[in-house]
Amino acid sequence: MSCGDPHETDCSEVLDHLYEFLDHEMPDGDCAKFEVHIDECSPCLEKYGLEQAVKKLVKRCCGHDDVPADLRSKVMGRIELIRAGQSVPEQDVVAEARAAEAAARTAKSAESAPGTKSARSASGGPARPGPLGATTQE
Repeated sequence: MSCGDPHETDCSEVLDHLYEFLDHEMPDGDCAKFEVHIDECSPCLEKYGLEQAVKKLVKRCCGHDDVPADLRSKVMGRIELIRAGQSVPEQDVVAEARAAEAAARTAKSAESAPGTKSARSASGGPARPGPLGATTQE
């Protein structure tokens, strides 16, 4: 994408690093170059606005969910590998994320579920209330 006008910073560079810019994860000097470019280039400004809106929507809809520690660790590990220029093993990241999310939901449900007692005693017979709420064996 390009507006056709020459810029100090190329449109492809801006778009390749747009999320770093949005997330404030780039050096101040680079941010300043990107701000100048976005102010000058309407297609990049439009893309910036769209990505910013998507980011806000995701935060509003999903920002309250806790990320499982193991998933966060895996994602951060992959990011570090990519930044170091190393190859990243081919894995189904989506399947891993869904499995981690399901495990977290299961653990959360187990933690929040009230302790329920079985209607049967340990020996298998029906339990019935006894004196002061204790259960007795039939």
